[in-house]
Amino acid sequence: MSVETLERELRRVASELGADDVDVRLERPRNPEHGDFASNLAMALAGRLSSPPRTVAERIREKLDLAGAGIASVEIAGPGFLNFRLSADALEDRLARVLREGERYGRLEGTGRRVMVEFVSANPTGPLHVAHARGAALGDAIASLLEATGDTVTREFYINDAGVQIDRIASSLDVRWRQLRGEDVQLPEDGYRGEYVVEAAKQVDEELGERLTGLGLQERQALLRDWAVTRFRLEHDRDLRGFGVVFDEYYPETRIYERGLIDETLAELAERGLTYEHEGALWLRTSDFGDDKDRVLVKGDGSYTYFLPDLAYHRDKWRRGFEHVIDVWGADHHGYVPRMKAALSALDHEDFLDVEIVQMVKIMRGGREVRLSKRAGEVITLRDLVEETGVDVARYFFLMRRGDAQMLFDLDLALDQSDKNPVYKVQYAHARLASIFRKAGQDPKTLGPDAPLARLDHPMEQDLIKQLARYPEVVERAAAQRSPHVVAEYLEETAGVVNSWYHAGNPSRNPELAVLVDDEQLRRARLALARGIQIVLSNGLGLLGITAPERMQREEES
Repeated sequence: MSVETLERELRRVASELGADDVDVRLERPRNPEHGDFASNLAMALAGRLSSPPRTVAERIREKLDLAGAGIASVEIAGPGFLNFRLSADALEDRLARVLREGERYGRLEGTGRRVMVEFVSANPTGPLHVAHARGAALGDAIASLLEATGDTVTREFYINDAGVQIDRIASSLDVRWRQLRGEDVQLPEDGYRGEYVVEAAKQVDEELGERLTGLGLQERQALLRDWAVTRFRLEHDRDLRGFGVVFDEYYPETRIYERGLIDETLAELAERGLTYEHEGALWLRTSDFGDDKDRVLVKGDGSYTYFLPDLAYHRDKWRRGFEHVIDVWGADHHGYVPRMKAALSALDHEDFLDVEIVQMVKIMRGGREVRLSKRAGEVITLRDLVEETGVDVARYFFLMRRGDAQMLFDLDLALDQSDKNPVYKVQYAHARLASIFRKAGQDPKTLGPDAPLARLDHPMEQDLIKQLARYPEVVERAAAQRSPHVVAEYLEETAGVVNSWYHAGNPSRNPELAVLVDDEQLRRARLALARGIQIVLSNGLGLLGITAPERMQREEES
């Protein structure tokens, strides 16, 4: 019986007792001795029925129809909890399902709604830093979770290729290039610093030096502006692909202007009576829709605020047919969320946008904050971090915590190649199973639901199957909460159970628990269990964009 089926049966009984609106939720008891599922329904109904909770629990138990439901027993505990225990047949069926569905296990049917996840969206003015890396890992994993639960997802990168920041990188490159040519010029105070600008200026000199020499300042900086956008965009794309992140769409800000989307947005807002002029500026009535104050769209000098093209861009997301949008923004955009949601509500796009905030990252070694290079000035780049730790470690560390929580990235732990490192703990568990198949001379793909799974009656084996049975619920919850760390926590917990089972089955310690026993039927059943575990670990790591290795240096040593 699935959790959903049991919850439906409890709701049916609650309705029969006269409570149609009760919220029925099953929980997994922290203490396994209390059963596999627990419900507080009796306590929730006690007041309405004017009966003690334990009496209500008895009435609920009597009315439950659990025939063929895979429930071995229903116990009443404490003040009135209903504790359910799965039957051996139910566990056998769940493991058979894991083996039957393989890489599809944990993937749920959905409505196929069109969802966009927009993330990274860094200015093409320099290398990606570690906060971008954290946002990249988070956005990509959220997109994978939504796909796993039935959404049709587009990953989009918004290219800020217009505005002040592009003028600043062009000006900074111009100064560095002129310095290379021997001119005594100084970088403006708001210029981009870091060794990468000097490196880029050298490349500019090689590629454009002759063309730039004969141009005036405006023409020169216009050429440098285009060159910088192209160059840094290519660098971003290369670094992100190396990090395992591939986008479906790149949307340049200049498209908003080229297609007249600013004027369209202003016209629609005016038609709805949502704008007004004050002190020479054009304002939007966002305070009518939950913002703390109205916002300026067009300044007194006729220039646009950042808010206006951003609003036009999100309006275009709606027009492109997306039903829901999730943006992953840096911590400095936290205050920007209410105004954007208010503006979209004003356009009748309420609940269209959700925003995930990504906090900054501090890289620590030996308890102290460190810098891995001087290339980008005061920041650490994505490339620096990946070169230091590898892709799997970096992605996992970013995803094992909530994105909106401050993060101290512990390099000492990241570089530890033991089970103390959480990603290695999970990967070792997967690799150890692969080593079992090699020792057995068994192709794991040949292990299916036809194995004699009823032989798996040891408590450790049944606990493992129960853990595997939780995986679809974990994926569904992680997707609903847009929280990849929920999957990471589950994988670490599962790896702990797997490693205990693996070590308990060491032939020199407990030969009766070993996988490769002489009893052919039991041997095949335990190999099938190992295959089921391998499937779940691989599927979970895949959702996080992390590899599930077949071999690791220490999997047979530990």
